[in-house]
Amino acid sequence: MSDTTLPDEDLLFDLAELFKIFGDSTRIKILFALLGRELAVNDIADVLGMTQSAISHQLRVLKTNGLVRYRREGKSLIYALSDEHVSKILNMGLEHIEE
Repeated sequence: MSDTTLPDEDLLFDLAELFKIFGDSTRIKILFALLGRELAVNDIADVLGMTQSAISHQLRVLKTNGLVRYRREGKSLIYALSDEHVSKILNMGLEHIEE
């Protein structure tokens, strides 16, 4: 294999960083909780049985890395997956490990 068949080094670095985000089970749980729906922080905390503080910290990481988006509804922030790619990554990962 020659170097010309590899993606650009910066692109490979960014891809590795993306996969690091998926390396935390709490973040994976949050992403699955948001699959196909929008939830406020307190709702995510209830679904996962965790504190709002812990959820907010992980949501910040997910938002910074473009995996979730939010909108303001009154005083609440309502979170959702940023796009269909995130759903596909989650579903493809599940399919892979279930084989």
